[in-house]
Amino acid sequence: MRKSVSAVSALLISALALAACGSGGSSSDSDTGAAAASCAPSSGPVTLTYTTWIPGIEDVVKVWNDKNPNIQVKVQTGPNGNGGTYQNFFNQLKAGNTPDLGHIEYDALPSFRVQDGLFDVQSCDIVAKAKDQFIPWTWNQVSFGDDKTAYGIPQDSGPMALFYRADLFEKAGIPIPKTWDEYAAAAEKVKAAGGYITNFSQSDINQFAGFAWQAGGRWFANDGNQWTVNLTDDNTKKVADYWQNLISKKLVSTVPPWTTEWDNAYNSSSAWTWVSAVWGANSIMSGAPKTAGKWRVAPMPQWSAGQSVAGNWGGSATAIFKTSKHPYEAAQFALWLNTSEEALGLLNKAAQLYPATTAGTKYSYLTNPVKFYGDQKIYEVFAQAAGEVTPDFTWGPTMTATYANASDGFKAAVSGSGTLTDALTSAQKSTIDTLKSQAIPVKE
Repeated sequence: MRKSVSAVSALLISALALAACGSGGSSSDSDTGAAAASCAPSSGPVTLTYTTWIPGIEDVVKVWNDKNPNIQVKVQTGPNGNGGTYQNFFNQLKAGNTPDLGHIEYDALPSFRVQDGLFDVQSCDIVAKAKDQFIPWTWNQVSFGDDKTAYGIPQDSGPMALFYRADLFEKAGIPIPKTWDEYAAAAEKVKAAGGYITNFSQSDINQFAGFAWQAGGRWFANDGNQWTVNLTDDNTKKVADYWQNLISKKLVSTVPPWTTEWDNAYNSSSAWTWVSAVWGANSIMSGAPKTAGKWRVAPMPQWSAGQSVAGNWGGSATAIFKTSKHPYEAAQFALWLNTSEEALGLLNKAAQLYPATTAGTKYSYLTNPVKFYGDQKIYEVFAQAAGEVTPDFTWGPTMTATYANASDGFKAAVSGSGTLTDALTSAQKSTIDTLKSQAIPVKE
C-alpha cells in the first residue's frame, strides 16, 4: 500500500516539468528557488511573511515575535483556501512574489507541488529531525509517501467520530450504533421517533471523502508515469450506495450544510447524530446552544464489527514557498507553530485546531472534560481515532474542480435526479478532462 503512495512523488516530478513549460515563470524565480534549496541559516535579522485564514493567528504570532527579535513574522490574513487564498497564491507564484509561508490544506498541496511552487522542507535538518513528532499519516499527507521529501509542516488533522444526542437515544431505547449496518437500523427507529439520524451534506464533498477514506476508497493513484482517477472504486461505491439508500428512504435530512437551517436541525433536536471531524465539536456548540450537555462522542461506525478504522475530514499544513529567501528561518517558525505546546494551545483556544503531533493529542487542554458534552473527555475519542486513520489516501492535483463537479451531482441526487454514484462517475470524467487540460499525464 505504501509503495503506491510513494509513487506519487515520482509522478509529481514528471508532471511539474510539463507544468513548468507553460507556466511563464521568470528565470529570477528559478534562481531564487535554487538559492533557497540549501536551507542554510540567513545572516542578520529576518522578516518573514505568512498568509493564513486561522482565526486569532495574530495573537499566536505575537508570542513568537516577542521571543524572536531577529526572526519577525508579518501575518497576512484572507479568505479560506478555496474562498480565494489559493487563487492568490497561484497568481503570486506566476508573478514571483509569494509570501514566505502559506496555509495550505492537505487536499490542495498536490496542486501546488505540480506547479513546482513549494520548498522541500525536509532538506532543512531541523525539519528532518522533527519528523517523528508527527502522527505518521499526517506526515504522509505532506510527503506524498516519499520518506526523503516533504512540502509542508503538518499543522492540524480532522480524525472523525460520531457525535450523538445521548438523551434522545436513551429516551427512545436505541443503542448507539457501532457499525454502519446498526447505524442504518437506528435511522429507521429515529425516523419512527420523529427525527432524522443525521443530515447528509449535499455540497461539502470533503465529508464524503472522509467516509470513503475510512472504507478503503482510494481516488487517486499512479504508476510513476501518469495519474489514475477512480472515484467509483468498489469501496467508494459501497459508501455511495449506502448513503443513497438512506436518502431514497428519506431517513436523513438533506439541508445545505453551514446554514442557519442546518444549525436549526441540530438545535431543534431534529437531527440526532453527526459523523464529523474533531473540529465539529465547536460547530455543534456554536450552532446548537440549546442542546448543551446532551451530546456525547463515540467512535465512527465501522463497516465490519470489531474493526477500528477512522476517516479524516480536513487538516492543513504550513508550507514554505520555493521563492522564499529565508527557508531555514521559515522552517524554524513553522516548527514552533506546529510542535510547541505553547503555540498548539493557543491555536486550539483561538481556532479549535487539533494538533498533528503525537504529543499534542495528550496536552492537558485536550484531556479535560468538556461541559457541553456532559463532561465527557471527548478528545480522548479523537486521539484514538487519529491513530486509526490509514496513511495511504492520496489527493489529486485538481481537487477544487473535483469537489465542484461532485457537489453539483450530489445536489442533483438529493433532489431525485440521478444517484450519488452517477455524480461520482461524472466527477471522475470531469477530473480526467481537467488533468488533461493542464497537461498532467492521466490514464483514460
